[in-house]
Formats: sequence, C-alpha cells, structure tokens
Amino acid sequence: MKLYIVGAGPGDPDLITVKGLKLLQSADVVLYTDSLVNDELVAKAKPEAEVLQSSGMALEEMVGLLIDRIRQGKMVVRLHTGDPAVYGATMEQIALLKEAGIEVEIVPGVSSVFAAAAAVGAELTIPELTQTLILTRAEGRTPVPEREKLRALAEHHCTIALFLSATLTKKVVRELTEAGWSLDTPVAVVQRASWPDQLIIRTTLEHLDADMGKNGIRSHAMILAGWALDPDIHAKSEQHRSKLYDKTFTHGFRKGVKEG
Repeated sequence: MKLYIVGAGPGDPDLITVKGLKLLQSADVVLYTDSLVNDELVAKAKPEAEVLQSSGMALEEMVGLLIDRIRQGKMVVRLHTGDPAVYGATMEQIALLKEAGIEVEIVPGVSSVFAAAAAVGAELTIPELTQTLILTRAEGRTPVPEREKLRALAEHHCTIALFLSATLTKKVVRELTEAGWSLDTPVAVVQRASWPDQLIIRTTLEHLDADMGKNGIRSHAMILAGWALDPDIHAKSEQHRSKLYDKTFTHGFRKGVKEG
C-alpha cells in the first residue's frame, strides 16, 4: 500500500536518479505529467506496464486512479517533472492518499533551476557577492503570501530564480527595479532546460521583456537574475574565491600554510 512519487528531472531522460529509474522500470503502473515529462524517459518503463497521462485529469480523478491500482496490489509510480518538492502540487495528492491509508515515498529529482544554471555555466552562490538563492515566482493568477511578494524578496539583492513567470516579465522588471535593482543587472533565461530544443538568452533586467518577446518565450522558461549571472564573472574569479581551497585557510581536512 505505497505510492512512489518520483522526480523525473528537467527533461533530459538521463537526468533521473538511479533510484528513480529503477522504480520506473519496476512499476506496474506509471502516471506521468505528459505536458512536461519526456516521453523518452517514460518509454523506459517495462513493456507490460500501464502508462497513463495526468494532464487531462482533475485531482480527485487522478488520486482515485492511484488508489484503485495500489489496492489491486500493483506497484505504482507517479512521475513528476523536475523535483517534486518545488511547485510539484504533491501536497494535495499526499493528503488524499494518507486519508485512504496509503503510504507515500518521494524520490527527489534534478530541478529545472539547476539544469538552467548548468546550461549557462553559472554558480548561483558566489563568495563575497551573493550567498543566497531565492526560488520563487511572480504573482499571477495564483496569489503569493503578502510577505513573499517579489519586490520584498528582491530587497535581499541575492540571486533569484523565477519559476512560472515567463508571461509576467513586465511585472518582474517593475518589482525588481522598485526593490532597487539596477537595470544593467544580468539575467539569464533558459527555455526547456536540458531538452534538445533548449534555448538560452543572456540579457539584462532592462531588456528582459523585449528579449523574451523577440524570442517568443512565454512558457517553460526559468529566469535567473542577479550578479552571479554576470557573463564576465569568471574573469573576476580572483575577487570571489572561496575559503575552501585557499591554501592559507585551515579546516578539518587540511592545515593552512602562511604566505611569505
């Protein structure tokens, strides 16, 4: 009486954990987010598995199906895009499953935010520049708590990763500039990170909306903003080196040496 919720990763079928792939290949039933999960990954299920798409289902229908198959004694995998913990809509599924007496095991996956950072070759936390990453979204049809409005979060002036915000770039620019961000702040946009048709745009806060419009990006895009996204950051690496590999820095595995 258990459901496995498995993170499928951002798109590339190889970007699933070994554990997640083993569960997928063992499942009798696979219910997957067909609008977002790569069909090449789903094809790795065993040939006799029942494979079902969830995009046309409401919550109750979806969970009812999962409960039915599990009560039949079948091994069931619910395959979610990216990592289920971030904008995964898993909480309401788990609540109904627990009411039905069904245990849930979650297997993490690679989030699109990290696939996007890898695509642009970025480290999102740079010593003495920013040590904080905020994962959030602009407020659209679904409201956000008052204290989590983008303008308030942006006042930290750290790296911000924006999910589900590709249609709200005017609002993004307005709220970040109202929080004191300069218009020349670097921004990287990655559409469909890790997919074969992945598209990368490097721009600035000032030109974000226009550049996304020019490239027709209005869905499935991760927006990364902040000075960690500076395309020239590697040329400034000496200013932002970590203590971890500093030869003068002592830690539990190495004694530092004095210079000179």
